[in-house]
Amino acid sequence: MPGDTKGLLSADVPALGLTGRIHWTKGSPAPEPGAEPGSEPAYILIHGIGVSHRYLARLHAVLAASAPTYSLDLPGFGGTPKPGRQLSVEDYGAFIADTLASCGIDSYVLVGHSMGTQFAIEAALRAPEQVKQLVLMGPVVDSRHKNVWRQSLALTLDGILRESPTSNAIVMSDYFRCGPRWYLTELPVMMKYPTEKRLAGIQVPLLVLRGSRDQVAGPDWSLRLSRTVVQGRLVEIPGVGHVAQHMRPKAVADAIRSFVTATTPHR
Repeated sequence: MPGDTKGLLSADVPALGLTGRIHWTKGSPAPEPGAEPGSEPAYILIHGIGVSHRYLARLHAVLAASAPTYSLDLPGFGGTPKPGRQLSVEDYGAFIADTLASCGIDSYVLVGHSMGTQFAIEAALRAPEQVKQLVLMGPVVDSRHKNVWRQSLALTLDGILRESPTSNAIVMSDYFRCGPRWYLTELPVMMKYPTEKRLAGIQVPLLVLRGSRDQVAGPDWSLRLSRTVVQGRLVEIPGVGHVAQHMRPKAVADAIRSFVTATTPHR
């Protein structure tokens, strides 16, 4: 079925008074406090607003074939408990960094999608020694879409014109699980987050990745973000929209792995 993630192991993860969930494959080391550090950085996949790890599952499977890979369901999303207050992007970044530390994952590549790119930026700022590279897929909010109407229109057009029935089924069912109250609670947080300004504080290599037909993260915006960091790069996946990682998981994984290899210092 769309979004079937059988084969993934999962565990609830409490941090900072919040509860999320971490998912991993049988081939990746189980996340646990005091675990021996791995010989290579892990990939950490972070979803966007309203959704969950499920629309990242195909990318997760490809990356996990060659490196430890973990996906998160953040508090309030993916069936996790709803927090009692609005959470800022900084709150989510702190949750990610603290969760990974508590799970014994101390060296990683952060891979965020859509609003997950904002969460990834904040997690990278929170744990600069642990983050080796930062990957932003379909980053928001494009400077062309600085109000809710324009952002919603771009997302709707992308879903209708660019995405597959399976990706839409995953996203819509996750929106249903999230519910309108929490989605609308976090939407203004996403809209007001100064992505470009916060990204300027990042010191690790940066990959900005977008589908060439993405209505949400446009080419000019994505290029500008890639130039914010000294070691920044932009890659476009041909022929796909905002959820490129579901439509072309191998191409996205290949771009990420190539970038990580090229920007990892050789001893």
